[in-house]
Amino acid sequence: MDETRTNRVLVVGMGISGIATAARLRRSGWDPVLIERAPQRRSGGYFVALFGAGKAAAERLGLLGALHDRAATKQHLDVDRNNRQRSGLSFTDIPGKPWLMLRGDVERAVFDQLPPDVEIRYLTVPTAIEQDEDGVDVTLLDTAAGTSVRERFDLVVGADGLRSTVRSLVFGSHPDHLKRLNYMIAAFQHPGTPPGLEEGQGATLLEPDRSMWVFAFSDHAPTILLSYRTDDVDAEFTKPPTESVRAAFGPQPLGDLLEDAVTTMENSDGVLFDSVEQVRLDTWHRGRVVLVGDSAWCVTLYAGMGASAGLAAADVLAAALERHPDDVNTALGEWERALRPSIEGYQASADEQRKIFVMDDRLEIWLRRLVPKLSKTRLGMRLAQRIMPDMAGTNALKDADLVGAALDTLRGSGARGRNIVDRSA
Repeated sequence: MDETRTNRVLVVGMGISGIATAARLRRSGWDPVLIERAPQRRSGGYFVALFGAGKAAAERLGLLGALHDRAATKQHLDVDRNNRQRSGLSFTDIPGKPWLMLRGDVERAVFDQLPPDVEIRYLTVPTAIEQDEDGVDVTLLDTAAGTSVRERFDLVVGADGLRSTVRSLVFGSHPDHLKRLNYMIAAFQHPGTPPGLEEGQGATLLEPDRSMWVFAFSDHAPTILLSYRTDDVDAEFTKPPTESVRAAFGPQPLGDLLEDAVTTMENSDGVLFDSVEQVRLDTWHRGRVVLVGDSAWCVTLYAGMGASAGLAAADVLAAALERHPDDVNTALGEWERALRPSIEGYQASADEQRKIFVMDDRLEIWLRRLVPKLSKTRLGMRLAQRIMPDMAGTNALKDADLVGAALDTLRGSGARGRNIVDRSA
């Protein structure tokens, strides 16, 4: 690349992956332009978890000090529609002791790292992408003004989510790249304490093929996740989301807690209602266009590694481009080879991890309810680990320093990344 000018990069999408990528590339000397189809940056959002890999990535990016574990400390409950309660398993009871927080917490932390001179354009989308060996021409539509401009970039980063416009323009249509898991999710914030619970207390309502999670936080209002299986994903989008949810959890009465959750969802402006899908691509880059985060791989909310993988990918991408400043194609190839094994591991674990959130039958639910009692003894703990999904190998992968391992691969050492010790312990 010409060292007499600053290399220009277009980053499409202002989620965690996009903002982190822009901030990290800016630190490497690139000139990022961030575009977002929404009128402003999002805030709040549903829960996210940071395992060891996420904490390590955040620490390397200088974000960890701006984040903290919001997990509540009160006993998590297992509840039913008749208001019966028993001790239950919270998300933080699984191995790895992840930090729980809001998606907006991480987005705010990475946004605060953007220098004020980084150009941000809201209400802007790409409508055409053409590239040659030396650069990428992108047609950008200002959706508010209805005007388009054509601009030249050295690199384009697609970080625009599961249904990525960049992926569609450069890699082809969505159906060719999406793998449906036949589950739907609805995630949203609750304005206060749900009925039957104490302030700061979480709960799960588990039924075959459907569930509700109340994620309680120590210093924030809770968030709710509704999840259910469907044989016809497309049909779920033909009705208002609350109508689809009520049908999925019917026909019996919802009960106080579930009814409160669905009513809250109906009155909320910030609901994530979507199908659970993964993105499967043979390559995450084509020429000077690269996809990151959900646009490239979408490990799903069930895997719990979306935010962590997005932060890690941003750091490794910049490192690869620093290693090959005059050869974008080589840099992108090394970046992908370094990350793909771990990302594919997260994707492969999604179905087993799904059983943490929504279970297949009453036997699985009954066994799940035994775990808190079994966990009180060493022998019981061994039995509990056999009842739960195969968590040991999965969480070892989640706790490994993904960035460190990838950087070792870039350097050609092949060494394994270190494990991160939770500094809050």
